[in-house]
Amino acid sequence: MTIRYKVPDKKDALSIVSASKSDMVFTLKLSITEESGTTIVRNIYECFRMLGDALLVAKGIKSEDHIAPINELLKLEVITERPIYLIDNLRKLRHNINYYGYKPNIAEIKDVVSLAKSCFNPLYKKVLQKINE
Repeated sequence: MTIRYKVPDKKDALSIVSASKSDMVFTLKLSITEESGTTIVRNIYECFRMLGDALLVAKGIKSEDHIAPINELLKLEVITERPIYLIDNLRKLRHNINYYGYKPNIAEIKDVVSLAKSCFNPLYKKVLQKINE
């Protein structure tokens, strides 16, 4: 894991959080089909990753991989309907889709959507709170 330090940037962090929210709202409107599955999984994962990245940017840290932003999210103390550690499983699923051509089935897609619906908004609110502290 490579980490580079730079000047903390709350404005950029808030912009990333806003883009993440917007992308999540759009993605959750998509119909769940086998054809849309990879896009839905990728987009939902990316929205979570962006939240973690926003936390890092606000601290002045630029990560070169996806593990650090996800780990940053997992450190948050937030109450969600489903465990937030499942986001790391989502990272692995997205990795298999992107690098091994894996096609998620309907059950996997629905599970990812369920994870997004149960975890995204509480994490979103917590990330905004952390950035604005």
